[in-house]
Amino acid sequence: MGKVLPFDRPRNILGTALKSCCTSPMTGFFRDGFCRTNDMDVGTHTVCAVMTEAFLDFSKSRGNDLSTPRPEFQFPGLKEGDCWCLCALRWKEAFDAGCAPHLKPESTHQKTLDLIKLSDMKPFFLVDQSC
Repeated sequence: MGKVLPFDRPRNILGTALKSCCTSPMTGFFRDGFCRTNDMDVGTHTVCAVMTEAFLDFSKSRGNDLSTPRPEFQFPGLKEGDCWCLCALRWKEAFDAGCAPHLKPESTHQKTLDLIKLSDMKPFFLVDQSC
């Protein structure tokens, strides 16, 4: 059994302390590098994913262009290889369409498990979690 964490420390989908997803570009709903969430985050930005061209094209085709910079939202625009805190349901939609990006399990918030089965995510776990 893993170490029990205090309730105020977010956990990842593995049940351990949530690790940073990425700070370059700075990601997360709170733009702190972590895929943390709260009730204000209606998109549930909890999946730390590594961008691919296929996923970026897919997301754009669904009306969410992640490639174009939007400085007014502190959004740099993403490219292949960047890590980013995705909305859990967008990742699931990409999974269902056959173009889900890999994810960093230690940086993916446990809230994701409310929306996506762990068994669906496991084949996409990165062994080397650097971006």
